[in-house]
Amino acid sequence: MKTAAFLTLISHWRRHPIQAAALIIGLSLAVGLWIGVQAINAEARKTYAEAAGFLSRDHLARLEHPSGFLTLADFATLRRAGWLVTPIVEGDLPRSRFHIVGIDPFTMPPQPGVPDLSDPDLLEGFLTTPGVFFAHPDEIAEMPDRFGPVLPLLGVTRGTIVTDVQTAQRVLEQQTLTALLILPIQPNGLKPLSEIAPNLVQQSSETSGELARLTDSFHLNLSAFGLLSCAVGLFIVYSTIGLAFEQRRGLFRTLRALGLPLRQLLYVLCGELGAIAIFSGGLGVVIGYLLANALLPGVSATLSGLYGAGIGNTLSLSPLWWASGFAIALVGAALAGAQSIWITAQLPVLSSAKPRAWAMTRGRSLKLQIFGAGLGVTLYAALAITQTSLWGGFAMLAALLLGAACLLPPLLAFLIHLLSLMARSPLTEWFWADTRQQLPGLSLALMALLLALAANIGVSTMVGSFRQTFTGWLDQRLVAEVYVSVESTRDAEALLAYSNSNIDAILPIQSAPFRLADAPGDLFGVVDHETYRRAWPLIAMKPGAWDAVATGEGIMVNEQLARRADLWPGSRLELTPNWNLPVVGVYSDYGNPRGQAMVSHDVFMAIFPDVTALQYAIRTQDSEDLVQALEDDLGLPQGTIVDQAAIKALSLQIFERTFLITSALNILTLGVAAFALWAAMTSLAAMRLPQVAPVWAMGVTRRKIAVLEFLRTIGLAWLTLMVAVPVGLVLAWTLLAVVNVVAFGWRLPMAIFPIDWFWLGVWTAAAAVLAAALPVVRLARISPSRLLQVFANEN
Repeated sequence: MKTAAFLTLISHWRRHPIQAAALIIGLSLAVGLWIGVQAINAEARKTYAEAAGFLSRDHLARLEHPSGFLTLADFATLRRAGWLVTPIVEGDLPRSRFHIVGIDPFTMPPQPGVPDLSDPDLLEGFLTTPGVFFAHPDEIAEMPDRFGPVLPLLGVTRGTIVTDVQTAQRVLEQQTLTALLILPIQPNGLKPLSEIAPNLVQQSSETSGELARLTDSFHLNLSAFGLLSCAVGLFIVYSTIGLAFEQRRGLFRTLRALGLPLRQLLYVLCGELGAIAIFSGGLGVVIGYLLANALLPGVSATLSGLYGAGIGNTLSLSPLWWASGFAIALVGAALAGAQSIWITAQLPVLSSAKPRAWAMTRGRSLKLQIFGAGLGVTLYAALAITQTSLWGGFAMLAALLLGAACLLPPLLAFLIHLLSLMARSPLTEWFWADTRQQLPGLSLALMALLLALAANIGVSTMVGSFRQTFTGWLDQRLVAEVYVSVESTRDAEALLAYSNSNIDAILPIQSAPFRLADAPGDLFGVVDHETYRRAWPLIAMKPGAWDAVATGEGIMVNEQLARRADLWPGSRLELTPNWNLPVVGVYSDYGNPRGQAMVSHDVFMAIFPDVTALQYAIRTQDSEDLVQALEDDLGLPQGTIVDQAAIKALSLQIFERTFLITSALNILTLGVAAFALWAAMTSLAAMRLPQVAPVWAMGVTRRKIAVLEFLRTIGLAWLTLMVAVPVGLVLAWTLLAVVNVVAFGWRLPMAIFPIDWFWLGVWTAAAAVLAAALPVVRLARISPSRLLQVFANEN
């Protein structure tokens, strides 16, 4: 009996292949989108783990010179004093995306990422010209071969090449060291570093924790997108399963009347859902793998652009993916089918075989939805007042989207009621009444569309606000026409002494690593010049702020430091145990996770008397001629002189690459929502014949009815867009004013882009057209005999 019942129930899907496809595709998309995002996150975290182990740079303190350059003499002085340190040289490989790291194999302890040079031949090649280079095995094929042989080494971080210190200096064309790593175990009785090397600054590994926090926030954001896409896919499953159970109520009655126990019927239904879930789960894992492979380059570009933390472009297939994919499919099918199975369990044996009229249950559903909307809004308001964490910010977003989704059906019902009051003909009155009757069946698909549209509006508003603010900020920060970097004090003196009629001013850019409010940061020294007074982007300041900085009686901090340490104008910041200055201004510093402070040139030199500025901003009226003159007269290499336009172009290019993944997920989410609408429209089309046939019998042509169906779908989609716009704007505000502040330490002003809403409306209409196309064409071509059968079957 169980087998016969199972085959009988399965035959429903054979008679309704589109409904079966909607169920399988919906569940597969839900699994695939979630698995794809988690696969990307897992690959990124694996790369971070490799990077954390490589040279133990997340665990070893570093000694740096404020100018950014150390010498072999510094290394020798510390080693003679008994300190166990090892030198490294770091820099970006010319004309390549790779980062080169030079190590000393004799003082570097064994650890992941350090080559084993016990083979004398390998050691000799490593130390002599042209040297030996080591890279991650997956990236050997991409390595440039112009410097020397490249060998694979598993512990090396992707995007990094390891070689000898002197080889790295030769490749990078520099004679200095980047830093000295302090080994964790040191001999007893050593003199303090402040006595042996007072000119060096010790940097702890705290900055790596900052990077971890930032990348965690990005991956949490990515997971939220994946969860949203998964929820939209489950809306399809829930709607399809509900309609399938409705259509089979007569079959359930017949099986029960033939003697099938209720318990066995429920077992068979659960087994049916389980079989569909297992098949969909396997398909979803494949979709997730393909999706992750397609999106991984964009994620890598995003992480590299935002945090300088790149990941590989290949995925390894993990058994955990398969297990989690099937688990999500089974849990999703169980959640989507729980209500329908519960209703089936409560049905009397000889219950009516007619489908429930959606309008009969609409009142109770609307009350529950209004309650859910109120709960979501209340949670959002409570969290807006109390939350202080990243998880709290995302909980606000979840409460907002939940409340908006629950509010949509009652709000649409109210809007349709208002529109029906303006009806002036019987056909128009029927149109609005029929729309109200269809609304419960379409509500889940419209909820999915609302979530996708609101997420699209919110994220695009955030990105657009960021782009607009970032562009304006670049115009302020990069106000000088030419920027020059020199390699030595002699070059700096030559540049300052250089006379050219095109030069209006030469402004040194001085900075040094410095602890600010008990955290690693950077201290900058600036000269008093109109360039800063007129163009520097301040978000808070006291009257006469620049005068206070110029006289050494004030200090300015970036927004990150101000928010983290609560240092706003009026506070005081300690520079040394006996010296503190009042904060007179806070400036925006987008994209920088570290705290910064800015003091006058005299104050900076009092703290760092041995630091010579090696970077300069030059004001000029003719940048092209000046660049050529600097190259010809001073012999400065071409790469050390950069004009303002080139820096802006590169910055904006990195910015656009940064949000590739966001655009891709926006499109995917909207596509899944359009499929949900299509699935609901197609599934409801066959059930609508009893509502359509009487109108046709009264003289309305099938073509006209089809046009009305077409207009109804587009109208509901646009009404949903109208609701999505304010929801998306609130979502954008939450991202900018709450999530962004907690995750990155800065707040962006919110900008509005109505033209984006127009294009989103066009895409929404296109999605509605595609969703309604098949049902409308079928309705326009339906045979009169099929419509007449409705009256023949009426009791």
